[in-house]
Amino acid sequence: MWRKGQMSSGSMRRGAVGRLAVTLGGVALLGGTGGLLPMAGSSPASPARHGHPSWVATWAASPMPATPLESKTAYAGFGNQTVRNIVYTSAGGDAIRVQVSNTFGTAPLAVGTVSVGAVLDGAALVPGTSRAVTFGGHSSVTIPAGAQVLSDPVRMRVLPLEELAISLYLPEPTGPATNHSDAQQTSYIAAGDHAGDTAATAFTTTAGSWFFADGLDVRNPEAGGTVVAFGDSITDGYQSQVDANARWPNYLARRLRAVLGNRAPAVVDEGISGNRVLNGSACFGVSALSRFERDALSQPGVTAVILLEGINDIGFSGEPDSGCYAPSNPTVSAAQIEAGYRKLITMAHARGVKIFAGTLTPFLGSHAIYGGNFGTPYGEALREAVNTWIRTSHAFDGVVDFAHVTRNPYDPLYLNPAYNSFNPASNSYDNLHPGDLGYEAMAGAVPLRWFTGP
Repeated sequence: MWRKGQMSSGSMRRGAVGRLAVTLGGVALLGGTGGLLPMAGSSPASPARHGHPSWVATWAASPMPATPLESKTAYAGFGNQTVRNIVYTSAGGDAIRVQVSNTFGTAPLAVGTVSVGAVLDGAALVPGTSRAVTFGGHSSVTIPAGAQVLSDPVRMRVLPLEELAISLYLPEPTGPATNHSDAQQTSYIAAGDHAGDTAATAFTTTAGSWFFADGLDVRNPEAGGTVVAFGDSITDGYQSQVDANARWPNYLARRLRAVLGNRAPAVVDEGISGNRVLNGSACFGVSALSRFERDALSQPGVTAVILLEGINDIGFSGEPDSGCYAPSNPTVSAAQIEAGYRKLITMAHARGVKIFAGTLTPFLGSHAIYGGNFGTPYGEALREAVNTWIRTSHAFDGVVDFAHVTRNPYDPLYLNPAYNSFNPASNSYDNLHPGDLGYEAMAGAVPLRWFTGP
């Protein structure tokens, strides 16, 4: 899939282990991948966003650096513009917190007006639903390069399974924007400050990425914690219908809501198209090992992770060692991928979080589109070896056999034709990524007992 505790105001979300919290203008900040230099009197970051059981993450997206190869809009950056990110909730609540990320910024990020409102259609909001967001009591905030900031709690009734708009006015040039490139969702851009607008009139430009916003929390003491779907483009929902919220984690959230009602856990999607367990890349984010703490274990109320990743470690191993693929890791082995899984398991269990795994789905026939070792005999041998380990090692807290669910019953090395997506760029079936029906089938295979037991 190469395509991819009540908190003090303005608390900074935890990132990778060993980052340091500093205070700036009443807002607690935490270094991201770029890192902040320690200041006098700085102390280890508290688990601010993670620590209070009343809060869960209703939506999240893993931040990525901007590159002209993936998102030209993000790479160009913004200035005196408003971005309106459309997101889909998994759990409801009576208050919200917004996380804004400058994780991959190279300069301080000035954020002006920020608002959240319910979506009516496109960029238009339901009248009367827009709420202003503050940071340490202020309507604006400046975020150092490499940091993220969490807003003050804002009273707002949020429904489960609804679309919200997170609008940010960016008064000054941002430089390349921290973003999530494959949103499978339309975002909207306006010239000037229109963060509080209900009407869509000013939002004349669209994009397919989320910008700067990477988390939305809700206060809901009834919700059964937060489940993090963590993976690559199949978790990211690549090839699902845009603006349809048809990623498999969305289907899982709807299924849990239908069965458990208000007790359903929140479900967040931390997939990155093209992501790998062992290696990062310029286009497809830092490795799973590098981002697991930030994107999974630091979510508020996190109780479980569902891991589906490793197919790109296999497929990229046959790609040129340059550009988006570098390092291609041509000698990757099943044992190395399995060792990566063990590290993720150790990290999760150290935090008291269960980690479940999905088997790697079939990809025969995908080589013509994706190259490398996607769909090659060598790649297939690695996929089968990794899947055997996932099924038989008993290293995870449970396994969902996505490979079995999505396979062609008459030729199990291929995706089921009913679940295969169509790739318009190649005018053929994709043979790597499921379509909407396939994603729904994957969500339907996840055992709900994982989230309903003691």
